[in-house]
Amino acid sequence: MAVAEAKKMDKEEREPAEGAGLPGFLAGPVQWGPRKYGELRTFLSEVRSELKKVTWPDWPEVYQTTLVVIATTIFFGCYLYTLDLGFSWVLQHVLR
Repeated sequence: MAVAEAKKMDKEEREPAEGAGLPGFLAGPVQWGPRKYGELRTFLSEVRSELKKVTWPDWPEVYQTTLVVIATTIFFGCYLYTLDLGFSWVLQHVLR
């Protein structure tokens, strides 16, 4: 984001404001659309450049990590269900 801010500051120093001839109360709203469009283009170009740096996993790695996630979810689901049943049983006998 710092790169985009530096580019934006450089651009503002080189170019005069687009709405320089407009009254102050109109300059902001008139420039809002083009400014946001420029910010969106900058953001999307930065996203694209960052995605080029990503090392994507190959299929066997995705398959193995998916199996680990599924097994872990099932294990902790059963564990928490057992704890819930145990605490429910204890509370029922304590409160009677």
